[in-house]
Amino acid sequence: MTNSKIQTATQVSIGARFLTAVVLLLLVSDATQAAQRPNIIVLFADDLGYQDIGCYGGPVKTPTLDRLAAGGVRFTDFYAGSAVCGPSRAVLITGRHHARGGIYGNVIFDDSQSGHLLTREVTLPEHLRSNGSSTAHFGKWHMGMPTRTRKKPTPAEHGFDYWFGMNSGAHPSHKNPENFQRNGVRVGTIEGYSCQILVDEAITWLDEERNPDAPFFLNFWFHEPHDRVAAPDEIVSQYGALDDPGAIYSGTIDNTDRAIARLLDKLKEVDSLENTLIVYASDNGSYRDDRNGGLRGRKASLYEGGIRVPGIFYWPGTIDAGRVENEPAGVVDLLPTVCGLLGIDKPQGVHLDGSDISPLLRGRANQFTRHQPLFWLMPMSRAPLAIRDGKYSLIGFRDFEFPKDAAAITDIEDQIAGVLREANSPELGPWVNRTDYFYQVFRNQDAERLRGKFMRLNVFQDSWAPILKAGGYRGFELYDLSTDPKQQNNLAAQLPEVTARLKQQALKIVASIMAEGPDNWN
Repeated sequence: MTNSKIQTATQVSIGARFLTAVVLLLLVSDATQAAQRPNIIVLFADDLGYQDIGCYGGPVKTPTLDRLAAGGVRFTDFYAGSAVCGPSRAVLITGRHHARGGIYGNVIFDDSQSGHLLTREVTLPEHLRSNGSSTAHFGKWHMGMPTRTRKKPTPAEHGFDYWFGMNSGAHPSHKNPENFQRNGVRVGTIEGYSCQILVDEAITWLDEERNPDAPFFLNFWFHEPHDRVAAPDEIVSQYGALDDPGAIYSGTIDNTDRAIARLLDKLKEVDSLENTLIVYASDNGSYRDDRNGGLRGRKASLYEGGIRVPGIFYWPGTIDAGRVENEPAGVVDLLPTVCGLLGIDKPQGVHLDGSDISPLLRGRANQFTRHQPLFWLMPMSRAPLAIRDGKYSLIGFRDFEFPKDAAAITDIEDQIAGVLREANSPELGPWVNRTDYFYQVFRNQDAERLRGKFMRLNVFQDSWAPILKAGGYRGFELYDLSTDPKQQNNLAAQLPEVTARLKQQALKIVASIMAEGPDNWN
């Protein structure tokens, strides 16, 4: 071999070794950075009201959550992603309005709907996993799962390495649920209460499944206090009679707080709280009027009582401790905020409706600007449009109707009332408002079976997407939440310029959402 060839071969060899060293250095650097990133835990209650837990002035004893609030930032004006379960979860996990990803309303777990969260959506667990985290989901999902005739994605197809839960509620109640799945395989009846079962599963995952060299993202979507409620007698008795629905409701929240305490104790074993970001919120307001802090509306309403919820962020040493934040924020902000706190890029090529609120969490409010007002569009609601910009809230009504089978709905309503009346059921009293049939569970089995039919007649139908996209909005109401948080004084006529500005903003966001919302889910 000539000297020139030897020299060239030597240069190639040195270059290859150098390139290999650089690649290995980058891999080690990436692994080191991933290991240094914090663990993230999302604690999401189901139907918990704005004024349920202790640190929000509620009647339930929640010392664990109160400690998180005292050690972190508690928001006074924090918002769910929607006023009902499934859509709100889609907002949390994507940082986008739920309709953009194919969730127009609550998804029923049967063959009657195609709707589900589209796999084209970039979810928080997907984004964290691409940045080195292990991911696990525990609890309710409610964004579509496979049925007998419809192939829908599971949590595994939305970024979770491991999942333990079900599409919707714990059946037959929070006690001894029988419908859990573990990575798509039915588990059967599990003794205990849902919130504690979720933490049991997470502890096992932390012991046996997690990658000890990677940070983890744990997504807890508790079932409590969604009806059907159940909690241990010794806890319920602290709030009233054992058969008092309000006392049982409170007991489920108390029991969840105790479950979270067990989870935090385990976290101290496997890592440290200083290396863990914890977020707590609810998917919507309570279905109980007495638990929403006197705010107007409740679950399923876009007035404040249906969407304003607790919001707590905790990360010792990184997030300010013991501060109450009045700037409006919501679960829509979670994905961009996690990116901001961790110093990672946001998903590329994706319009995020939420903003990075990490400056608020670090006490730098002067550095925070919301790029788009907080916004809700819930098609099946009587007043389906709401926007929050600064101190103002604008509510809008639709100028179109969906082609529901009104006669069939009335017939089912009459049948439910008749069944309850014939059984002399104590449930007859609370169900005078028939719109509630969709949102709360009957203990009378015949009435509950009929309620299932009622739900199917009222959920958003696949064929209605074009009607929604072509529809308009009217009858706007304006409220100054700084002086009128209970939304009693409509200022639309008195402040026409503000009303017109917010209306223009809202309709611009509607157009953006509808441009992305699918007409089919294939």
